[in-house]
Amino acid sequence: MPTYAYACTQCGHRFDAVQSFSDAALTECPECGGALRKQYGSVGVTFNGSGFYRTDSRAGSSSTGAGGGAAAPAPTSSKSEAKASPAASGS
Repeated sequence: MPTYAYACTQCGHRFDAVQSFSDAALTECPECGGALRKQYGSVGVTFNGSGFYRTDSRAGSSSTGAGGGAAAPAPTSSKSEAKASPAASGS
């Protein structure tokens, strides 16, 4: 079950409550009876397994250095060969 953080809007009392997803949110401060607001914080995320690191999805050489960016790929020879031969004319 998740832990939710609450803060009172009147007295500033802060506390955590373990509640089910189906439970209604708390609305009354246990200290003063004032209105509560649910507090949202950052969540620590851990990625496990392959595919989460830069080197996992790279093929070929793994240069981690001076260039910094990806270089444009060299043109393939099949395109230049196709342009060199003229199309057959139908006359």
